[in-house]
Amino acid sequence: MTNFSSENISKITVKPAILNGTVKVSGAKNSVLRLMAATLLTNEKLVIQNYPATLLDAIVHKDMLEVLGKNCVVQDDVLVVEEPSGLASKLDWHGRSIRNTLLILGGLVTRTGYGAVPLPGGCSIGGGTGERAYDLHVMLLEKLGAKVWGEGGFLHAKAPDGGLVGADIHLPIRSTGATENAIIAGTLANGVTRIWNPHVRPEILDLIDMINSMGGEINVYGQEHIEVIGKQSLRGTTHTVIPDNVEALTWLVGASVTGGEVEIQNFPFEHLEIPLAFLKESGAKMYRHENSMIVKGSSCYPLELSTGPYPGVNSDMQPILAVYAAKALGQSKFVDLRFPGRYGYASELNKMGLKSRTEGNLLIVDGGSSLKGTDVTALDLRAGIALALAALFSEGETHIHEAWQITRGYDRFFEKMEALGVNVRVG
Repeated sequence: MTNFSSENISKITVKPAILNGTVKVSGAKNSVLRLMAATLLTNEKLVIQNYPATLLDAIVHKDMLEVLGKNCVVQDDVLVVEEPSGLASKLDWHGRSIRNTLLILGGLVTRTGYGAVPLPGGCSIGGGTGERAYDLHVMLLEKLGAKVWGEGGFLHAKAPDGGLVGADIHLPIRSTGATENAIIAGTLANGVTRIWNPHVRPEILDLIDMINSMGGEINVYGQEHIEVIGKQSLRGTTHTVIPDNVEALTWLVGASVTGGEVEIQNFPFEHLEIPLAFLKESGAKMYRHENSMIVKGSSCYPLELSTGPYPGVNSDMQPILAVYAAKALGQSKFVDLRFPGRYGYASELNKMGLKSRTEGNLLIVDGGSSLKGTDVTALDLRAGIALALAALFSEGETHIHEAWQITRGYDRFFEKMEALGVNVRVG
């Protein structure tokens, strides 16, 4: 099997195909990166199972941990993290940045009293709005007593003498990243940290489960607040990453739009209740088994939905569902409440013959048109996936440029596509 998980992939070519076969959902990208940041909270051995080893963002994070002094060993889908001789406080990193550096900063400052990380990178997913701001992360660290400043391309944070101090943190929006950083930073702070208006979603509960198994004490009071009782130190543990719900949805939509039959193993039913309800009402035929979902005989009907905090439809799912809408006869409408204007991918799909347009923060998709393969660009991770799915029911070959974006978030994605009968080649 060709090794596709390389940041050097500039273009892939996808031919039309009907998805058939069995696929297993890997560990969640949006969970494992947070768990990796939490390894900074202890000097003891941590074992992370169901680790999505070929994810580009996970590989970057592993390399960042090693720069900080961790020893990381990957075998199949297990990551073992140890700290042989102490932890550095500055992430001196010159490779591609990922947004998770903000969580690394929170882990460093709460553990060592000081942290410095490169200014964060990641996807620019809005409609010309630029990188997602990190002001909430600065705010929460300052609430915990840290001094935070930017200098020399780095974001620095210094705790007061004696370490961070627990505080009440009121988030103006239900931000996933800010919730995670407040949890991580509060774990080793003095006293109690309460995070009000948190975004409680499966990936955050997974992070809390691992920290609690390390000796932390974190209590969740629904969507109202999360209570973090600070500890002097944490111990090692073994933890299994939850399945990736966006990947699961990807295979479900792929099977539906191609009229295929796919058994999706390790399916996170409880994390996808609302997206599944939308799809069921829109013609997807799904058959639940104990730990897997069989998708077959689907007919795609139009969708109308808005994205929102969990348990609603995640913003990451919106481009994938737009491809479902492209296959449906009729008009679909999408509103992204979390990242207004996150519709750049639609202009790429329009190059393939999709009829879509935006009206303010509304994306309108007139589905049912025949699509044709052409040259398109993966503007971000989820845009790349949307284009790959659309290619499956397009006429001719689709050439997706910047295809490395897909491998940022899909473990063994091309390997799995080939196993399901899709002809994918690099170049």
